Amino acid sequence: MKKIICKVEYDTENAELVLKKTSGNFGEPGGYEESLYKTESGKYFLYVNGGEESPYAKEDIKRMSAEKAQKWVEENS
Repeated sequence: MKKIICKVEYDTENAELVLKKTSGNFGEPGGYEESLYKTESGKYFLYVNGGEESPYAKEDIKRMSAEKAQKWVEENS
């Protein structure tokens, strides 16, 4: 997935996957996944996607600061 935020392109195809977290199973209405990525230039973003009853009923990309990304990794490792 690609998304432009504040004139910066975030692309899951061209970034390094740092950590992936899943909740539930594929196809469950409340299941979802969160994947933290790091771009070549050092920017972090969270790719999210899930079922219609999950916190992420719509596929999206959310940018993150390095500090928030580090905290997210610590909380989800």
